[in-house]
Amino acid sequence: MQAVLTPAEQAAEQKRKADRRQVTLLIGPPTAWLLLFFMLPLAVILVISFLTRGTYGDIRPVFNPGNYGQLLDVNVFIVFANSVWLAVLTTVACLLVGYPMAYFIARQPQPWRNVCVLLVIIPFWTNFLVRTYAIMLLIRDEGVINNLLLSLRLITTPITMLYTPFAVFVGEFYGFLPFMILPLYVAIEKFDFSLLEAAHDAGANIARAFMRIMVPLTMPGIVAGSILVFIPAIGAFVTPIVLGGAKVLLIGNLIDREYSSARNWPLASAKSISLMVLVSIATAIYFRTTTEQDRL
Repeated sequence: MQAVLTPAEQAAEQKRKADRRQVTLLIGPPTAWLLLFFMLPLAVILVISFLTRGTYGDIRPVFNPGNYGQLLDVNVFIVFANSVWLAVLTTVACLLVGYPMAYFIARQPQPWRNVCVLLVIIPFWTNFLVRTYAIMLLIRDEGVINNLLLSLRLITTPITMLYTPFAVFVGEFYGFLPFMILPLYVAIEKFDFSLLEAAHDAGANIARAFMRIMVPLTMPGIVAGSILVFIPAIGAFVTPIVLGGAKVLLIGNLIDREYSSARNWPLASAKSISLMVLVSIATAIYFRTTTEQDRL
């Protein structure tokens, strides 16, 4: 026998149904977008990674797990290692430079704070490729930096910076620095600086108060900025091509060559999936480490 609901219970049930409809309307379109334009292409790449390359670059529906076996090649491992090292170096450099800059912006009066944030965002208004070519004009043998050093007689011959790992590092550092500054600024702006004064009153010096109070409380900004820099840095291929030339080969360039020049889509898909797994593992470890530090 079905229970008879009271008017109050009926109203509560109608409210719950209305809330469920609102939640469905809110999360439905984003979920469909992610499934259609992210999960489905990712599933296609995963399937292709287990297929076989045809004679003329076509994809043959023949199961071939050996695509992942080729990732154990020493040369591929070196490219992966170089990509990870450069991404870590870029992330650390952006953190060391971005934290003081974000702190400076957060401590400014409100009108100047908005101006500083605008100056950080302005580079996004210019195409990334154009900004990369601008770096080339600065560091090439006949560029601004070498001409300035030569005019000051600090050097006698131009310093070779272009088409080196250093040039790629400079390009990635410049390109991804705003991704570190903005999350750090948001975290530092919310920080209660009276806690540092209390720590000083308790006998803590500047370094101890910073490491024990400010760093843990701004850790969400550090984590967000590090992830936003590390992920695009490890898969970057425009910067190595423009600033590194043929002398610097990273995993992004290797995948691009497999897709375009070699027309080996199964192997390129296997490398892409492996890179995604590597980034996911590194991100999970980073989250786990920071969570354990927060608990301590």
